Amino acid sequence: MTRIPTLFAALLLGLTLLLPAHADTPASDARALGDLKRGQGVFLVDIGAPNKLAFYLEVIEGTHANLLRQDVTPDFVLVYIGPSVKYLSRAPDEDSLFEHQDALERIAASIARLDALGVRQEVCAVATRVFGIDNDSLLPGLSLVGDGFVSLIGWQAQGYHLVPVF
Repeated sequence: MTRIPTLFAALLLGLTLLLPAHADTPASDARALGDLKRGQGVFLVDIGAPNKLAFYLEVIEGTHANLLRQDVTPDFVLVYIGPSVKYLSRAPDEDSLFEHQDALERIAASIARLDALGVRQEVCAVATRVFGIDNDSLLPGLSLVGDGFVSLIGWQAQGYHLVPVF
């Protein structure tokens, strides 16, 4: 009976010693990327929960960095549709501000960082109308488009690859 716990402890110790070496080496996407030099992605962002939206915007920033790390120039467009637009205003409703202030700050910071990276960010006017968002209150770095779906069709026709974010 004492052999199993001892064997398990030895195996666990061995794995623990191996982990730091692997943790320092980022995974590679070389096989998928092949000889790609420019990564064109149009991200359809349709998230109704502010914390989740903040998280995914940070993930997109990481994706941008990961492409650069692998010598691929990122060329991204984000198209915000649906309830996502409720969290893109300089003047959020009082309930959102009270309940989700931290997430709203993270969203605004990510939008600013993505803008500084040259990422185009579009907001669907159909969605702002449906959700009662004043287009003049959109955060800096965001561009209003007439219809997010039309924009997605256009970007895909120009060679951008759809990345749905729900």
